[in-house]
Amino acid sequence: MQSLHADLRPENRLEPEDRFDAEPARVIEIGEITAGIAVPEGRGVRFFSSARDFDGLDGTVFRTAEQAARAARARVSTRSRTAARRDQPRLRHA
Repeated sequence: MQSLHADLRPENRLEPEDRFDAEPARVIEIGEITAGIAVPEGRGVRFFSSARDFDGLDGTVFRTAEQAARAARARVSTRSRTAARRDQPRLRHA
């Protein structure tokens, strides 16, 4: 028996940009830190931060998940260099 409201149900059609051959979502880890996730969107991937150190990248759209991972790695290396400079003893002139 067919429902009287069958014609009111939304169809589950895939639009061309929603096909399954798109890049899957990827978790981005830098060392032992989970930086975030790269989720396919349109013609690229949107980065969603999962750690405060990567909040500056949150919401950024990259062409590929690898580009997002490179940006996260660059953020870590920049922070590491800044911390190393901050921790170095400073020379004082007399």
